[in-house]
Amino acid sequence: MGVKKSLQTGGNLLNLSSSVLTVLSTSTNYWIRQQGGHSGLWQECIHGNCSNIPCQNTLAVTAACMVLAAAFSIVALGMGIRIQCQEAESLRSQHTIVLLFLSGLLMLIALIVYTSKNAWKPEVFFSWSYFSGWLALPFSFIAGFCFLLADMIMQSTEAISGFPVCL
Repeated sequence: MGVKKSLQTGGNLLNLSSSVLTVLSTSTNYWIRQQGGHSGLWQECIHGNCSNIPCQNTLAVTAACMVLAAAFSIVALGMGIRIQCQEAESLRSQHTIVLLFLSGLLMLIALIVYTSKNAWKPEVFFSWSYFSGWLALPFSFIAGFCFLLADMIMQSTEAISGFPVCL
């Protein structure tokens, strides 16, 4: 089954990219640039002096959603590799699909909340950590669709395997 294996490989590669970008985005302090400094989800650096950002509701929601999205993406990556490597067993990828779509949804929520908080501030520009999060978002959804299609192929193959039809 070349198509199923290709879809699973593509899904795993996209999920690996999504995981790396999500962890990178969450852990770095370059979400926005402003005059004389930059800030992220955890710290604000002004003229080289970095300090922790006091707790704000929107920032806490963004950080929590991004951390959960990264965790779900990494768990889905492990599950996807297991599905692909254990070819003797007929493993379904429903949990992996759910985790990938949930990871994408959490990233979407986090990025929309952060954008709505900072888009109206004057002299504030979004930076590469923020855009890494937006880049990880479609990778997560596309990886989920790859596993969904591979699962549908496996399910349809199992369904027609009992028919005495020569295809």
